[in-house]
Amino acid sequence: MAAIRTRRGIIQLVGTLALLALVVLTLRERLPAPADVGRALASADHRWLLAAGIAEFVSMAMFARQQRRLLTAFGVTMPRHRALALSYSRSAIAISLPAGSVVSAAYAFREFRAGGADRAAATAVMVLSGVLSLFGLALLYATGALTTALVHLSAAWNTHPAPTLAAAVVLVGLTATALHRLTAVRRRNRDVPAEAASVRPPRMWPWLAALVRPAVEAVTSSRGVAPRHWLLALAAATGNWLTDLACLFAATRAFGIEIGLLELATVYLTVQIVRQIPLTPGGIGVIEISLLAGLAAAGAAESPAAAAVLTYRLLSCWLIIPAGLLAWLVLRRAGRSGRSPGSDLVDRALPDEFGPGEHRPGLGEHGAVIGPGGHVGEQQPARAGPDGELPRLLARQVHAGRTVG
Repeated sequence: MAAIRTRRGIIQLVGTLALLALVVLTLRERLPAPADVGRALASADHRWLLAAGIAEFVSMAMFARQQRRLLTAFGVTMPRHRALALSYSRSAIAISLPAGSVVSAAYAFREFRAGGADRAAATAVMVLSGVLSLFGLALLYATGALTTALVHLSAAWNTHPAPTLAAAVVLVGLTATALHRLTAVRRRNRDVPAEAASVRPPRMWPWLAALVRPAVEAVTSSRGVAPRHWLLALAAATGNWLTDLACLFAATRAFGIEIGLLELATVYLTVQIVRQIPLTPGGIGVIEISLLAGLAAAGAAESPAAAAVLTYRLLSCWLIIPAGLLAWLVLRRAGRSGRSPGSDLVDRALPDEFGPGEHRPGLGEHGAVIGPGGHVGEQQPARAGPDGELPRLLARQVHAGRTVG
């Protein structure tokens, strides 16, 4: 097993170096001189820089709100200052460490347990947080695709109105049929017991089953969660991505880059695909070069583009690491003393999104206490097999955190 992991690490390192070499060779004629980048940084519009910083802070607050809303759906209360500190510390771990997402998930599990969640609820929230983040990103992709389609549809209507009308009618019909079938399936599932509704992993693709099973089990076990919790958590996840995009937009405007929002969103979403491939911790190096290539392809000058990328990554990545370390220390101190310093200030600064009575257990449709089945606690969101990384990490975290859970 150790030899397999070593071989996988070597392959990943070689692939990363090859990709970086390919991108550098592609951009070697367009990489600006450091002096030009320095002059671009010195001429930045400070108002847009401030807007970029605020947007990134709101992005982190949305991530905190997403986790807090999911915990509330399972009857667990987490203060706003603690959720915000956890979002910074989790992001710093994911950015800075090899296999950072796995370690970040294990750390979140321990903090959820320390906050009062049982093992099953902590596992479900950890899994569902990642699922909703992916759904939020997919929603942005769908919005971008729909916007692009509408632009092309308008142009096609001006030139070929009849075929365009026919295609639109077919598309509307297919969409209505899909929605009708989805509603019918949901109506049938309401009468199916939770045990019968659990999805058995396909035997043909065991690797796919190990990857998908944790999300399926978590979603199945949380069928009693009120729809408003799902909607608010998904809204927070989408807001997390949108405000991060707003940070990039403000960074480009700070250096006079006049790229349309649709073009910039295309560059951003393309880079997010690259970001999902764990070539380096937090995509450091890969994302910078990919963003620079995308901005250059969109028509931005080399020096302002490099300055914008540096500013965006400084706010969304490099400054997150020391801030996350500070947040980790605050959480650790809070675990010993009971309440962290400055928590009242943070709680007043971040408005509460919960309605009256939503901090108590029993948040299902009819006020019944809800929560995942015990079997969900045995599933993990990444490498769920017995030799996976996350089960071993979570086992150590649970063993260490039994006295606080």
